Amino acid sequence: MYFTDRGIEELESRRGEEEVTLAWLADRLRAFVDANPDFEVAIERFATFLARDDEDFED
Repeated sequence: MYFTDRGIEELESRRGEEEVTLAWLADRLRAFVDANPDFEVAIERFATFLARDDEDFED
């Protein structure tokens, strides 16, 4: 298990039943980067990963 799995598991257990829009997610990612500018590159990469079709994903 990766360290990040704990945060993912917490997200799933606390909010896993909710439905959200991508606009809501984008807003939350922007707020996170505003509060944590050191993570800007990681969030940009994550957002790009989510935005691209699975066929574009390179192993």
